[in-house]
Amino acid sequence: MKPILTTLIEPIPASELNREQKIKQRGLLSQQTLAQQNRLYADTAGVSIHCRSAGFTPAFHDTQSGRSVISRYVDGRPAPLHLLDGLPADWVTDYDADGHVKAVRPGVIAGFLRAGRFYTREQAAKAA
Repeated sequence: MKPILTTLIEPIPASELNREQKIKQRGLLSQQTLAQQNRLYADTAGVSIHCRSAGFTPAFHDTQSGRSVISRYVDGRPAPLHLLDGLPADWVTDYDADGHVKAVRPGVIAGFLRAGRFYTREQAAKAA
């Protein structure tokens, strides 16, 4: 078994890019899509481990309400990477059998906050 951090940041194969684009088009964020995004942006500041030094904090943005929140553990502590379990309950659409967030409503995207501004993964990769 690979360590989770290694699994999350391996480059995404070209054959999976079409799948990633389809997931983005549907707008459904899940643990699986977070892992795919981490692979897609593996060698850029679009992942948490590469952008902290530039002042970015892992966050989520709800495009429907315009609200952005930092990533948090379920107990409310700030998390150093993107975790769904600490999201506002009204953003969550599905939980697994253990009570962990499985998916959130369409329009919620992962990215970063810096100086009060939300950056998508792509924007953070370019800005860092």
